[in-house]
Amino acid sequence: MQYALRASLLLVFTITVFFTGCKKADPLTTHSAVVAVSSDIERINPLFSFSVTEANINELLFLSLVKHTWSNKDGDLTTESMAAKTWQWANDSSSIVIEIRDDIKWSDGQKFSLDDIIYSFDLYSDPAVQSYLYGTFKNFYADKENHVDVKKTFEKISPLKLKINFIPKSNPSMFCLDFPIIPKHVFEKIERKNLVNADINFNPVTDGPFAFEKWDKNQAVVIKKNHESYLAGDGNVEKMIFKIAPEYAARLIQLKNGEVDLAEDLKAEDVTSIKATGKFNVVSVKGREYDYVGWNNIDPQTFSKNKKIVLNKLFGSVKVRQALSMAINRSEILKEYLGEFGQLANSPISPMFKNAVNANLKPYPFDLEKAKKLLAEDGWRDNDKDGILEKNGTKLKFILSVSSNKPRRIFAANLMKNTFKQIGVDFEIEQLELGAFIDKLNRKSFDAWIAGWAVPIPVDLKISWYSDLEKTPMNFCGYQNKNADKILDEIEKTSSTDKKNKLCKEFENILYQDQPVTFLYWIDNIVAYNNKIHDIDVNPLGVIHHCWKWHIN
Repeated sequence: MQYALRASLLLVFTITVFFTGCKKADPLTTHSAVVAVSSDIERINPLFSFSVTEANINELLFLSLVKHTWSNKDGDLTTESMAAKTWQWANDSSSIVIEIRDDIKWSDGQKFSLDDIIYSFDLYSDPAVQSYLYGTFKNFYADKENHVDVKKTFEKISPLKLKINFIPKSNPSMFCLDFPIIPKHVFEKIERKNLVNADINFNPVTDGPFAFEKWDKNQAVVIKKNHESYLAGDGNVEKMIFKIAPEYAARLIQLKNGEVDLAEDLKAEDVTSIKATGKFNVVSVKGREYDYVGWNNIDPQTFSKNKKIVLNKLFGSVKVRQALSMAINRSEILKEYLGEFGQLANSPISPMFKNAVNANLKPYPFDLEKAKKLLAEDGWRDNDKDGILEKNGTKLKFILSVSSNKPRRIFAANLMKNTFKQIGVDFEIEQLELGAFIDKLNRKSFDAWIAGWAVPIPVDLKISWYSDLEKTPMNFCGYQNKNADKILDEIEKTSSTDKKNKLCKEFENILYQDQPVTFLYWIDNIVAYNNKIHDIDVNPLGVIHHCWKWHIN
Protein backbone atom coordinates (compact mmCIF):
# COMPACT_ATOMS: atom_id res chain seq x y z
CA MET A 1 0.00 0.00 0.00
CA GLN A 2 -0.92 6.73 -1.70
CA TYR A 3 -4.16 8.58 -1.38
CA ALA A 4 -5.60 11.62 -3.13
CA LEU A 5 -5.49 14.91 -1.24
CA ARG A 6 -8.51 17.14 -1.65
CA ALA A 7 -10.13 19.90 0.37
CA SER A 8 -11.74 23.30 -0.04
CA LEU A 9 -10.75 26.59 1.60
CA LEU A 10 -13.98 26.46 3.57
CA LEU A 11 -13.13 23.01 4.92
CA VAL A 12 -9.61 24.07 5.91
CA PHE A 13 -11.09 27.13 7.68
CA THR A 14 -13.60 24.94 9.52
CA ILE A 15 -10.89 22.49 10.61
CA THR A 16 -8.65 25.31 11.87
CA VAL A 17 -11.45 26.93 13.91
CA PHE A 18 -12.46 23.58 15.38
CA PHE A 19 -8.98 22.75 16.52
CA THR A 20 -8.24 26.18 17.94
CA GLY A 21 -10.99 25.35 20.44
CA CYS A 22 -9.88 21.75 20.75
CA LYS A 23 -6.35 22.81 21.61
CA LYS A 24 -7.64 24.89 24.52
CA ALA A 25 -9.66 21.96 25.84
CA ASP A 26 -6.87 19.43 25.37
CA PRO A 27 -3.49 21.21 25.58
CA LEU A 28 -0.36 19.12 25.29
CA THR A 29 0.35 19.67 28.98
CA THR A 30 -2.72 17.53 29.81
CA HIS A 31 -1.04 14.60 28.07
CA SER A 32 -2.82 14.79 24.71
CA ALA A 33 -1.15 14.52 21.29
CA VAL A 34 -2.57 15.89 18.02
CA VAL A 35 -1.52 13.94 14.92
CA ALA A 36 -2.08 15.37 11.44
CA VAL A 37 -3.58 12.99 8.88
CA SER A 38 -4.29 13.71 5.23
CA SER A 39 -7.74 12.14 4.92
CA ASP A 40 -10.74 11.14 7.03
CA ILE A 41 -11.58 7.53 7.76
CA GLU A 42 -14.61 5.66 6.43
CA ARG A 43 -15.39 3.61 9.52
CA ILE A 44 -13.88 2.25 12.74
CA ASN A 45 -13.88 -1.48 12.09
CA PRO A 46 -10.76 -3.66 11.83
CA LEU A 47 -12.39 -5.77 9.13
CA PHE A 48 -12.23 -2.86 6.73
CA SER A 49 -8.89 -1.16 7.46
CA PHE A 50 -8.37 -0.17 3.83
CA SER A 51 -6.43 3.03 4.58
CA VAL A 52 -3.28 3.63 6.61
CA THR A 53 -5.10 5.94 9.03
CA GLU A 54 -7.88 3.41 9.62
CA ALA A 55 -5.34 0.65 10.25
CA ASN A 56 -3.39 2.83 12.70
CA ILE A 57 -6.48 3.76 14.71
CA ASN A 58 -7.91 0.25 14.75
CA GLU A 59 -4.63 -1.21 16.00
CA LEU A 60 -4.83 1.13 19.00
CA LEU A 61 -8.45 0.27 19.75
CA PHE A 62 -8.36 -3.51 19.21
CA LEU A 63 -5.78 -5.98 20.51
CA SER A 64 -4.10 -8.51 18.25
CA LEU A 65 -2.83 -11.84 19.54
CA VAL A 66 0.75 -10.65 19.03
CA LYS A 67 2.53 -7.46 18.02
CA HIS A 68 5.69 -6.87 16.02
CA THR A 69 8.50 -4.43 16.70
CA TRP A 70 11.22 -3.24 14.36
CA SER A 71 14.91 -3.73 15.04
CA ASN A 72 17.05 -1.07 13.36
CA LYS A 73 20.15 -3.10 14.21
CA ASP A 74 19.04 -6.22 12.34
CA GLY A 75 16.65 -4.64 9.86
CA ASP A 76 14.00 -7.19 10.84
CA LEU A 77 10.95 -7.78 13.01
CA THR A 78 10.56 -9.41 16.41
CA THR A 79 7.34 -10.86 17.82
CA GLU A 80 5.98 -9.86 21.23
CA SER A 81 2.87 -10.87 23.14
CA MET A 82 -0.43 -8.97 23.15
CA ALA A 83 -3.65 -10.90 23.83
CA ALA A 84 -1.64 -14.11 23.50
CA LYS A 85 0.35 -14.51 26.70
CA THR A 86 2.41 -17.47 25.48
CA TRP A 87 2.65 -19.71 22.42
CA GLN A 88 4.24 -23.01 21.52
CA TRP A 89 4.83 -24.30 18.00
CA ALA A 90 4.69 -27.98 17.12
CA ASN A 91 8.09 -29.34 16.05
CA ASP A 92 7.00 -29.51 12.41
CA SER A 93 5.14 -26.14 12.57
CA SER A 94 1.89 -27.92 11.70
CA SER A 95 0.15 -26.26 14.65
CA ILE A 96 0.57 -23.72 17.42
CA VAL A 97 -0.92 -23.59 20.91
CA ILE A 98 -1.58 -20.13 22.31
CA GLU A 99 -2.54 -19.17 25.84
CA ILE A 100 -4.42 -15.89 26.15
CA ARG A 101 -4.33 -13.36 28.98
CA ASP A 102 -7.08 -13.59 31.62
CA ASP A 103 -7.28 -9.82 32.30
CA ILE A 104 -8.72 -8.42 29.05
CA LYS A 105 -12.21 -6.97 28.87
CA TRP A 106 -14.19 -5.34 26.09
CA SER A 107 -15.35 -1.77 26.65
CA ASP A 108 -18.91 -2.99 27.35
CA GLY A 109 -17.66 -5.15 30.23
CA GLN A 110 -17.66 -8.53 28.46
CA LYS A 111 -14.57 -10.68 28.93
CA PHE A 112 -12.23 -11.40 26.00
CA SER A 113 -12.37 -15.11 25.07
CA LEU A 114 -11.19 -17.80 22.67
CA ASP A 115 -14.54 -17.49 20.89
CA ASP A 116 -13.59 -13.94 19.86
CA ILE A 117 -10.41 -15.27 18.24
CA ILE A 118 -12.13 -18.08 16.34
CA TYR A 119 -14.96 -15.81 15.23
CA SER A 120 -12.46 -13.20 14.00
CA PHE A 121 -10.72 -15.71 11.72
CA ASP A 122 -14.15 -16.76 10.46
CA LEU A 123 -15.24 -13.19 9.63
CA TYR A 124 -11.96 -11.94 8.15
CA SER A 125 -11.90 -14.87 5.70
CA ASP A 126 -15.61 -14.86 4.79
CA PRO A 127 -16.18 -13.84 1.13
CA ALA A 128 -19.53 -12.32 2.15
CA VAL A 129 -17.68 -9.84 4.36
CA GLN A 130 -14.86 -8.91 1.93
CA SER A 131 -12.49 -7.78 4.67
CA TYR A 132 -9.14 -6.22 3.87
CA LEU A 133 -7.51 -9.57 4.73
CA TYR A 134 -9.74 -11.71 2.52
CA GLY A 135 -7.68 -14.18 0.51
CA THR A 136 -4.63 -14.07 2.80
CA PHE A 137 -5.35 -17.17 4.91
CA LYS A 138 -3.49 -19.55 2.60
CA ASN A 139 -1.86 -21.52 5.45
CA PHE A 140 -5.19 -22.48 7.02
CA TYR A 141 -7.74 -25.16 6.28
CA ALA A 142 -10.31 -23.43 4.07
CA ASP A 143 -12.96 -24.05 1.43
CA LYS A 144 -12.75 -23.18 -2.28
CA GLU A 145 -13.61 -19.56 -1.50
CA ASN A 146 -10.71 -19.27 0.97
CA HIS A 147 -13.12 -19.21 3.92
CA VAL A 148 -11.32 -20.67 6.97
CA ASP A 149 -12.70 -24.05 8.07
CA VAL A 150 -13.24 -23.40 11.77
CA LYS A 151 -13.75 -27.04 12.78
CA LYS A 152 -10.48 -28.23 11.19
CA THR A 153 -8.45 -25.22 12.23
CA PHE A 154 -9.28 -24.66 15.91
CA GLU A 155 -9.28 -26.87 19.01
CA LYS A 156 -10.10 -25.50 22.47
CA ILE A 157 -7.75 -27.11 25.00
CA SER A 158 -8.98 -25.08 27.99
CA PRO A 159 -10.80 -21.75 28.52
CA LEU A 160 -7.50 -19.94 27.93
CA LYS A 161 -5.66 -22.30 25.55
CA LEU A 162 -6.32 -22.69 21.85
CA LYS A 163 -4.68 -24.96 19.30
CA ILE A 164 -4.51 -23.68 15.72
CA ASN A 165 -3.86 -26.24 12.96
CA PHE A 166 -2.29 -25.44 9.59
CA ILE A 167 -2.55 -27.31 6.31
CA PRO A 168 0.24 -29.76 5.41
CA LYS A 169 3.29 -28.35 3.58
CA SER A 170 2.32 -24.78 4.47
CA ASN A 171 4.71 -22.25 5.95
CA PRO A 172 2.91 -20.46 8.80
CA SER A 173 4.51 -17.79 10.98
CA MET A 174 3.50 -15.40 13.75
CA PHE A 175 2.41 -12.93 11.10
CA CYS A 176 -0.59 -15.22 10.52
CA LEU A 177 -1.81 -14.15 13.97
CA ASP A 178 -1.08 -10.43 13.80
CA PHE A 179 -4.39 -8.70 13.12
CA PRO A 180 -6.98 -7.04 15.41
CA ILE A 181 -9.43 -9.40 17.10
CA ILE A 182 -13.11 -8.35 17.16
CA PRO A 183 -15.86 -9.01 19.78
CA LYS A 184 -18.02 -11.95 18.75
CA HIS A 185 -20.93 -11.01 21.03
CA VAL A 186 -21.28 -7.71 19.14
CA PHE A 187 -20.62 -8.72 15.54
CA GLU A 188 -22.65 -11.96 15.55
CA LYS A 189 -25.83 -9.90 15.93
CA ILE A 190 -25.25 -8.24 12.55
CA GLU A 191 -25.84 -9.92 9.19
CA ARG A 192 -22.44 -10.37 7.61
CA LYS A 193 -23.22 -8.70 4.32
CA ASN A 194 -24.35 -5.62 6.27
CA LEU A 195 -21.24 -5.27 8.44
CA VAL A 196 -19.62 -2.68 6.17
CA ASN A 197 -22.47 -0.21 6.83
CA ALA A 198 -23.44 -1.23 10.38
CA ASP A 199 -23.84 1.27 13.23
CA ILE A 200 -21.01 -0.49 15.11
CA ASN A 201 -18.60 1.16 12.65
CA PHE A 202 -19.28 4.51 14.32
CA ASN A 203 -19.54 3.47 17.98
CA PRO A 204 -17.17 0.51 18.41
CA VAL A 205 -16.79 -1.90 21.31
CA THR A 206 -13.02 -2.16 21.87
CA ASP A 207 -10.35 -3.72 24.10
CA GLY A 208 -7.09 -2.00 23.16
CA PRO A 209 -4.78 0.41 25.02
CA PHE A 210 -7.10 3.21 23.85
CA ALA A 211 -10.88 3.53 23.78
CA PHE A 212 -13.07 5.42 21.34
CA GLU A 213 -14.22 8.89 22.44
CA LYS A 214 -15.64 10.71 19.40
CA TRP A 215 -15.44 11.16 15.65
CA ASP A 216 -16.28 14.51 14.05
CA LYS A 217 -16.48 13.83 10.33
CA ASN A 218 -13.83 15.65 8.26
CA GLN A 219 -12.43 17.17 11.44
CA ALA A 220 -11.02 14.68 13.93
CA VAL A 221 -11.06 11.23 15.47
CA VAL A 222 -10.39 11.26 19.21
CA ILE A 223 -9.39 8.20 21.23
CA LYS A 224 -8.63 8.14 24.95
CA LYS A 225 -6.48 6.01 27.23
CA ASN A 226 -8.16 2.78 28.30
CA HIS A 227 -7.41 2.71 32.03
CA GLU A 228 -8.78 -0.85 32.23
CA SER A 229 -6.11 -2.14 29.84
CA TYR A 230 -3.05 -4.00 31.09
CA LEU A 231 -1.08 -1.63 28.83
CA ALA A 232 -2.40 1.50 30.57
CA GLY A 233 0.65 1.92 32.79
CA ASP A 234 3.19 2.04 29.97
CA GLY A 235 2.90 5.81 29.36
CA ASN A 236 1.02 8.93 30.32
CA VAL A 237 -0.49 10.00 27.01
CA GLU A 238 -4.21 10.36 27.78
CA LYS A 239 -5.61 11.21 24.34
CA MET A 240 -4.65 10.79 20.71
CA ILE A 241 -6.37 13.28 18.39
CA PHE A 242 -6.18 12.50 14.69
CA LYS A 243 -6.77 15.82 12.96
CA ILE A 244 -7.88 15.67 9.35
CA ALA A 245 -6.03 18.22 7.19
CA PRO A 246 -6.08 17.20 3.50
CA GLU A 247 -3.89 20.02 2.16
CA TYR A 248 -0.14 19.70 2.76
CA ALA A 249 0.30 23.48 3.11
CA ALA A 250 -2.36 23.59 5.83
CA ARG A 251 -0.73 20.71 7.73
CA LEU A 252 2.63 22.46 7.61
CA ILE A 253 1.22 25.76 8.92
CA GLN A 254 -0.69 24.01 11.71
CA LEU A 255 2.44 22.10 12.69
CA LYS A 256 4.53 25.26 12.96
CA ASN A 257 1.73 27.06 14.83
CA GLY A 258 1.53 24.30 17.42
CA GLU A 259 -2.00 23.21 16.48
CA VAL A 260 -0.52 19.86 15.46
CA ASP A 261 2.06 17.96 17.49
CA LEU A 262 3.10 15.41 14.90
CA ALA A 263 3.14 15.25 11.09
CA GLU A 264 4.79 12.92 8.61
CA ASP A 265 5.52 12.71 4.87
CA LEU A 266 7.06 16.17 5.08
CA LYS A 267 9.03 17.66 2.21
CA ALA A 268 12.80 17.89 2.40
CA GLU A 269 12.74 21.61 1.58
CA ASP A 270 10.61 22.29 4.70
CA VAL A 271 12.93 20.63 7.22
CA THR A 272 15.06 23.74 7.88
CA SER A 273 12.08 25.98 8.62
CA ILE A 274 10.50 23.36 10.90
CA LYS A 275 13.71 22.98 12.88
CA ALA A 276 14.01 26.78 13.12
CA THR A 277 10.88 26.93 15.29
CA GLY A 278 12.81 25.17 18.04
CA LYS A 279 9.68 23.20 18.95
CA PHE A 280 10.17 19.98 17.03
CA ASN A 281 12.38 16.96 16.63
CA VAL A 282 12.73 16.02 12.97
CA VAL A 283 13.65 12.45 12.07
CA SER A 284 13.51 10.38 8.91
CA VAL A 285 12.66 6.75 8.36
CA LYS A 286 14.83 5.14 5.71
CA GLY A 287 13.53 3.51 2.58
CA ARG A 288 10.12 1.84 2.67
CA GLU A 289 8.75 3.68 -0.36
CA TYR A 290 10.34 4.00 -3.79
CA ASP A 291 9.59 5.68 -7.13
CA TYR A 292 10.08 3.80 -10.36
CA VAL A 293 9.58 4.08 -14.12
CA GLY A 294 7.38 1.26 -15.32
CA TRP A 295 7.93 -0.34 -18.73
CA ASN A 296 5.04 -2.45 -19.98
CA ASN A 297 6.81 -5.73 -20.75
CA ILE A 298 3.71 -7.01 -22.60
CA ASP A 299 1.56 -5.57 -25.38
CA PRO A 300 -1.30 -3.67 -23.65
CA GLN A 301 -3.77 -3.90 -26.54
CA THR A 302 -3.46 -7.67 -26.92
CA PHE A 303 -3.69 -8.23 -23.17
CA SER A 304 -6.76 -6.00 -22.94
CA LYS A 305 -8.58 -7.88 -25.70
CA ASN A 306 -8.03 -11.50 -24.68
CA LYS A 307 -5.54 -11.59 -21.76
CA LYS A 308 -2.99 -13.10 -24.16
CA ILE A 309 0.67 -12.41 -23.38
CA VAL A 310 2.62 -10.92 -26.29
CA LEU A 311 5.94 -9.15 -25.75
CA ASN A 312 5.86 -5.37 -26.04
CA LYS A 313 7.51 -4.21 -29.28
CA LEU A 314 9.48 -1.58 -27.39
CA PHE A 315 9.94 -2.80 -23.83
CA GLY A 316 9.84 -6.56 -24.31
CA SER A 317 13.61 -6.44 -24.84
CA VAL A 318 15.99 -6.60 -21.87
CA LYS A 319 18.59 -4.50 -23.71
CA VAL A 320 16.06 -1.72 -24.39
CA ARG A 321 15.07 -1.62 -20.73
CA GLN A 322 18.70 -1.61 -19.61
CA ALA A 323 19.49 1.21 -22.06
CA LEU A 324 16.60 3.33 -20.85
CA SER A 325 17.67 2.82 -17.24
CA MET A 326 21.13 4.13 -18.16
CA ALA A 327 19.60 7.19 -19.87
CA ILE A 328 17.91 8.43 -16.67
CA ASN A 329 19.89 10.85 -14.51
CA ARG A 330 18.49 9.57 -11.23
CA SER A 331 21.09 11.37 -9.12
CA GLU A 332 19.95 14.74 -10.45
CA ILE A 333 16.30 14.01 -9.57
CA LEU A 334 17.38 12.80 -6.13
CA LYS A 335 19.45 15.91 -5.49
CA GLU A 336 16.73 18.29 -6.69
CA TYR A 337 13.86 16.82 -4.68
CA LEU A 338 15.10 14.62 -1.86
CA GLY A 339 18.64 15.70 -1.01
CA GLU A 340 19.86 13.72 1.99
CA PHE A 341 16.41 12.20 2.52
CA GLY A 342 16.63 9.50 -0.13
CA GLN A 343 18.98 7.13 -1.91
CA LEU A 344 19.22 5.42 -5.29
CA ALA A 345 17.30 2.16 -5.64
CA ASN A 346 18.37 -1.11 -7.28
CA SER A 347 15.35 -3.30 -6.62
CA PRO A 348 12.13 -3.60 -4.56
CA ILE A 349 14.13 -4.92 -1.59
CA SER A 350 14.75 -1.95 0.65
CA PRO A 351 18.17 -1.31 2.23
CA MET A 352 16.36 -1.30 5.58
CA PHE A 353 16.16 -5.11 5.25
CA LYS A 354 19.87 -5.28 5.98
CA ASN A 355 20.25 -9.05 5.74
CA ALA A 356 18.09 -9.52 2.64
CA VAL A 357 19.37 -6.76 0.34
CA ASN A 358 22.13 -7.59 -2.15
CA ALA A 359 24.86 -5.10 -1.22
CA ASN A 360 27.02 -6.19 -4.16
CA LEU A 361 24.73 -4.55 -6.72
CA LYS A 362 25.61 -1.03 -7.74
CA PRO A 363 23.06 1.49 -9.11
CA TYR A 364 22.79 1.58 -12.90
CA PRO A 365 25.06 4.43 -14.07
CA PHE A 366 23.91 7.46 -16.06
CA ASP A 367 25.72 6.52 -19.28
CA LEU A 368 24.28 7.74 -22.58
CA GLU A 369 27.04 6.20 -24.71
CA LYS A 370 26.49 2.75 -23.18
CA ALA A 371 22.75 3.22 -23.67
CA LYS A 372 23.25 3.98 -27.38
CA LYS A 373 25.43 0.90 -27.74
CA LEU A 374 22.83 -1.39 -26.16
CA LEU A 375 20.09 -0.06 -28.43
CA ALA A 376 22.30 -0.56 -31.49
CA GLU A 377 23.05 -4.13 -30.40
CA ASP A 378 19.30 -4.72 -30.20
CA GLY A 379 18.84 -3.56 -33.81
CA TRP A 380 17.56 -0.02 -33.33
CA ARG A 381 18.70 2.42 -36.07
CA ASP A 382 17.80 5.93 -37.22
CA ASN A 383 17.36 4.94 -40.84
CA ASP A 384 15.33 7.98 -41.92
CA LYS A 385 17.55 10.45 -40.01
CA ASP A 386 14.65 12.04 -38.09
CA GLY A 387 16.40 11.67 -34.73
CA ILE A 388 14.22 8.75 -33.55
CA LEU A 389 15.43 5.14 -33.63
CA GLU A 390 13.37 2.49 -35.38
CA LYS A 391 13.30 -1.28 -35.76
CA ASN A 392 11.17 -3.36 -38.13
CA GLY A 393 9.14 -0.27 -38.98
CA THR A 394 8.43 0.62 -35.33
CA LYS A 395 9.64 3.92 -33.90
CA LEU A 396 11.12 4.00 -30.41
CA LYS A 397 8.42 6.46 -29.38
CA PHE A 398 5.75 6.14 -26.70
CA ILE A 399 3.59 7.87 -24.07
CA LEU A 400 4.88 8.26 -20.49
CA SER A 401 2.01 8.65 -18.00
CA VAL A 402 2.30 10.48 -14.68
CA SER A 403 -0.18 11.40 -11.96
CA SER A 404 -0.86 15.14 -12.20
CA ASN A 405 -0.50 15.70 -8.42
CA LYS A 406 3.12 14.50 -8.19
CA PRO A 407 5.59 17.35 -8.94
CA ARG A 408 8.65 15.17 -8.32
CA ARG A 409 7.53 12.64 -10.91
CA ILE A 410 6.61 15.33 -13.42
CA PHE A 411 10.10 16.81 -12.98
CA ALA A 412 11.61 13.35 -13.53
CA ALA A 413 9.53 12.88 -16.70
CA ASN A 414 10.74 16.16 -18.20
CA LEU A 415 14.36 15.41 -17.33
CA MET A 416 14.02 11.98 -18.95
CA LYS A 417 12.53 13.51 -22.09
CA ASN A 418 15.61 15.70 -22.56
CA THR A 419 18.16 12.91 -22.05
CA PHE A 420 16.21 10.32 -24.06
CA LYS A 421 16.32 12.57 -27.13
CA GLN A 422 20.10 12.33 -27.01
CA ILE A 423 19.93 8.55 -27.59
CA GLY A 424 17.18 8.65 -30.24
CA VAL A 425 14.17 7.95 -28.02
CA ASP A 426 11.08 10.17 -27.86
CA PHE A 427 7.94 10.21 -25.76
CA GLU A 428 4.98 12.40 -24.86
CA ILE A 429 4.19 13.13 -21.21
CA GLU A 430 0.59 12.38 -20.24
CA GLN A 431 -0.63 13.82 -16.92
CA LEU A 432 -3.65 12.06 -15.43
CA GLU A 433 -5.88 12.65 -12.41
CA LEU A 434 -5.01 10.10 -9.72
CA GLY A 435 -8.17 8.02 -10.09
CA ALA A 436 -7.76 7.69 -13.86
CA PHE A 437 -4.05 6.91 -13.41
CA ILE A 438 -4.75 4.06 -10.97
CA ASP A 439 -7.50 2.66 -13.20
CA LYS A 440 -5.18 2.44 -16.23
CA LEU A 441 -2.40 1.03 -14.07
CA ASN A 442 -4.65 -1.78 -12.83
CA ARG A 443 -5.72 -2.58 -16.40
CA LYS A 444 -2.07 -2.68 -17.56
CA SER A 445 -2.97 -0.30 -20.38
CA PHE A 446 0.02 2.07 -20.09
CA ASP A 447 3.02 2.11 -22.43
CA ALA A 448 5.23 3.49 -19.68
CA TRP A 449 4.59 5.36 -16.43
CA ILE A 450 6.14 6.76 -13.27
CA ALA A 451 4.66 5.66 -9.96
CA GLY A 452 5.59 4.80 -6.39
CA TRP A 453 5.27 1.73 -4.21
CA ALA A 454 5.46 1.15 -0.45
CA VAL A 455 6.98 -2.24 0.30
CA PRO A 456 5.14 -4.58 2.67
CA ILE A 457 6.66 -5.63 5.98
CA PRO A 458 7.67 -8.45 6.08
CA VAL A 459 9.03 -8.62 2.54
CA ASP A 460 6.42 -9.87 0.03
CA LEU A 461 7.88 -10.03 -3.49
CA LYS A 462 5.46 -12.47 -5.07
CA ILE A 463 2.57 -10.02 -5.02
CA SER A 464 4.28 -7.79 -7.60
CA TRP A 465 6.73 -9.95 -9.57
CA TYR A 466 5.25 -13.43 -10.08
CA SER A 467 4.51 -14.48 -13.68
CA ASP A 468 0.89 -15.55 -13.11
CA LEU A 469 -0.88 -12.26 -13.84
CA GLU A 470 -4.23 -13.62 -12.70
CA LYS A 471 -2.94 -14.43 -9.22
CA THR A 472 -0.69 -11.38 -8.90
CA PRO A 473 -2.62 -8.34 -10.18
CA MET A 474 0.00 -6.01 -8.68
CA ASN A 475 2.45 -7.13 -11.37
CA PHE A 476 1.60 -3.98 -13.32
CA CYS A 477 4.45 -4.29 -15.83
CA GLY A 478 3.58 -7.88 -16.81
CA TYR A 479 7.04 -9.17 -15.83
CA GLN A 480 7.59 -12.89 -16.41
CA ASN A 481 10.69 -14.92 -15.60
CA LYS A 482 10.56 -18.66 -14.78
CA ASN A 483 13.78 -18.60 -12.76
CA ALA A 484 12.47 -15.72 -10.70
CA ASP A 485 9.22 -17.64 -10.15
CA LYS A 486 11.14 -20.65 -8.78
CA ILE A 487 12.91 -18.42 -6.29
CA LEU A 488 9.67 -16.71 -5.23
CA ASP A 489 8.01 -20.10 -4.70
CA GLU A 490 10.98 -21.23 -2.62
CA ILE A 491 10.88 -18.06 -0.50
CA GLU A 492 7.21 -18.73 0.23
CA LYS A 493 7.92 -22.32 1.33
CA THR A 494 10.99 -21.87 3.50
CA SER A 495 10.87 -21.06 7.21
CA SER A 496 14.61 -20.43 7.52
CA THR A 497 15.38 -16.72 7.76
CA ASP A 498 18.93 -17.19 6.50
CA LYS A 499 17.72 -19.15 3.47
CA LYS A 500 15.05 -16.54 2.72
CA ASN A 501 17.66 -13.78 2.80
CA LYS A 502 19.91 -15.74 0.42
CA LEU A 503 17.00 -16.33 -1.97
CA CYS A 504 16.05 -12.64 -1.83
CA LYS A 505 19.55 -11.71 -2.96
CA GLU A 506 19.35 -14.19 -5.85
CA PHE A 507 15.98 -12.79 -6.90
CA GLU A 508 17.30 -9.25 -6.66
CA ASN A 509 20.15 -10.12 -9.00
CA ILE A 510 17.73 -11.49 -11.62
CA LEU A 511 15.57 -8.39 -11.42
CA TYR A 512 18.65 -6.16 -11.62
CA GLN A 513 19.67 -7.80 -14.90
CA ASP A 514 16.14 -7.86 -16.39
CA GLN A 515 15.19 -4.26 -15.44
CA PRO A 516 11.44 -4.90 -15.86
CA VAL A 517 11.10 -1.40 -14.43
CA THR A 518 13.70 1.25 -13.64
CA PHE A 519 14.00 1.59 -9.88
CA LEU A 520 14.67 5.27 -9.16
CA TYR A 521 15.16 6.06 -5.46
CA TRP A 522 14.07 5.19 -1.95
CA ILE A 523 12.18 8.02 -0.27
CA ASP A 524 12.57 8.75 3.41
CA ASN A 525 9.49 9.43 5.49
CA ILE A 526 10.31 12.75 7.18
CA VAL A 527 8.56 13.11 10.53
CA ALA A 528 8.37 16.09 12.88
CA TYR A 529 7.06 15.76 16.42
CA ASN A 530 6.78 18.16 19.34
CA ASN A 531 9.83 17.97 21.59
CA LYS A 532 7.53 17.55 24.60
CA ILE A 533 6.74 14.01 23.39
CA HIS A 534 9.16 11.43 24.79
CA ASP A 535 9.73 7.70 24.27
CA ILE A 536 8.46 7.87 20.70
CA ASP A 537 9.89 5.26 18.34
CA VAL A 538 9.68 6.38 14.71
CA ASN A 539 10.36 3.29 12.59
CA PRO A 540 9.25 1.63 9.34
CA LEU A 541 6.19 0.11 11.02
CA GLY A 542 4.68 3.54 11.58
CA VAL A 543 4.94 6.79 13.46
CA ILE A 544 2.31 6.10 16.13
CA HIS A 545 3.22 2.44 16.54
CA HIS A 546 2.92 1.62 20.29
CA CYS A 547 2.11 5.25 21.12
CA TRP A 548 0.58 4.22 24.46
CA LYS A 549 4.18 4.18 25.71
CA TRP A 550 4.66 7.90 25.01
CA HIS A 551 5.32 10.34 27.84
CA ILE A 552 4.41 14.01 27.51
CA ASN A 553 5.58 16.92 29.66
